[in-house]
Amino acid sequence: MDILGLIIQLVAGAVGGNAAGAAMKAKSLGTTGNSIAGAIGGVILAQIVQRVTGVQMSPDAAAGAATAASNLDIGSLITQIVGGGAGGAILTAIVGMIKNR
Repeated sequence: MDILGLIIQLVAGAVGGNAAGAAMKAKSLGTTGNSIAGAIGGVILAQIVQRVTGVQMSPDAAAGAATAASNLDIGSLITQIVGGGAGGAILTAIVGMIKNR
């Protein structure tokens, strides 16, 4: 796993977690809780999606900003954003339901 992919997954997961918290006000964990649960869920699901689909970022993509722009594969970027966002939303919803039980 490269650092650029991990950052994308964390950010997408945090956004997905906050979106799920906003959609389910009664199950929200607060902004910080939604962000943390979302980031964790984003990394987990994005890793699962990468393993299942076989789509991964180029190893050279994290070498530096100049090479990252030229080696970034749009398919892997979309996979990580979607997987991260969905994972963040799912884990935030699950934790919110358990917490408010």
